[in-house]
Amino acid sequence: MPEVLRSARRIVVKVGSSLVTNEGRGVDAAAIGNWCRQLASLAGQGREVLMVSSGAIAEGMKRLGWSARPKEIHELQAAAAVGQMGLAQMYESKLSEHGIGSAQVLLTHADLADRERYLNARSTLLTLLSLKVIPVINENDTVVNDEIKFGDNDTLGALVANLVDADALVILTDQPGLYSADPRKDPQARFIGEAVAGTPELEQMAGGAGSSLGRGGMITKVLAAKRAASSGASTVIAWGREPDVLLRLADGEAIGTLLVARTAKLAARKQWMADHLQLRGAVVIDDGAVAKLRDEGKSLLPIGMVEVQGEFVRGDVIAVRSQAGAEIARGLANYASSEARLIARKPSSQIEGLLGYSNEAEMIHRTNLVLA
Repeated sequence: MPEVLRSARRIVVKVGSSLVTNEGRGVDAAAIGNWCRQLASLAGQGREVLMVSSGAIAEGMKRLGWSARPKEIHELQAAAAVGQMGLAQMYESKLSEHGIGSAQVLLTHADLADRERYLNARSTLLTLLSLKVIPVINENDTVVNDEIKFGDNDTLGALVANLVDADALVILTDQPGLYSADPRKDPQARFIGEAVAGTPELEQMAGGAGSSLGRGGMITKVLAAKRAASSGASTVIAWGREPDVLLRLADGEAIGTLLVARTAKLAARKQWMADHLQLRGAVVIDDGAVAKLRDEGKSLLPIGMVEVQGEFVRGDVIAVRSQAGAEIARGLANYASSEARLIARKPSSQIEGLLGYSNEAEMIHRTNLVLA
């Protein structure tokens, strides 16, 4: 655990409903202020931090005077809409006390399943991080039915970790970590300090339901760790009220359960590009662009493209080939093939004039490109 967390530069933190809302009694200003202080301290260390926060529905229930979680979808959506206001305001005010900017980002699983929306979400979050702004992310429960019925923010935290190539996912919960059995029922339950994410036995250990406020449980956290590990991010599951838990984890202290990713980040991303997405087309680049990609690790700019092959849309995986026909790399296209043909051999400064808009300065950003 010490090396995994100490070396993490980009961290996704997920906090559960019971912690954020003080067991349903409304937004807990002291708790959120405590986490925001720690987030600000991590940012001061040069780390990039994203917060995935539950609690909108629970806060909405409190504001609406409801003592029990409603079952009707439209009532859940109304509670989410009301509660999201208070949740976002609290994070904004507490982070601003430390001179840190914040942004509210509402996502659904569908946003991350669609290739173009995936790229849009990724670009937005990476831009916020580059501006030293901490994104506060939640599911868009107000408009999406299935996320309220089946979704959970543990899964969303893992998806965000995959989206931004995070080094680590920290899931803060009301339990100290993972046990070999439910410690409330089995006095012989053994605490799991460290294991490999995705090990089948972990899912058996974590079976069980969540709290009355949230929709998750330890099983969703174990599955989230498995998902995060697919992009090379390790996961820590820890008690959210542990004093200075985020700072101590970042210092390398062993707290909670560490579920280690087997695969390194670059290898995981390359495997995803190579095996899980079908190539939709290709761009042929000149020798200068080949050198930029291979020798300098640069992004692919439109000016280096000499030909566009096939038909593809923004977000498709395409090949990058030399003029001799060799595959140099592959990556996610920021522009469709029709647009790529218009901007090929042109400097990035002309993209907006040629297309009427500009998604990115690059045809393929270096973080979305893997060398062959």
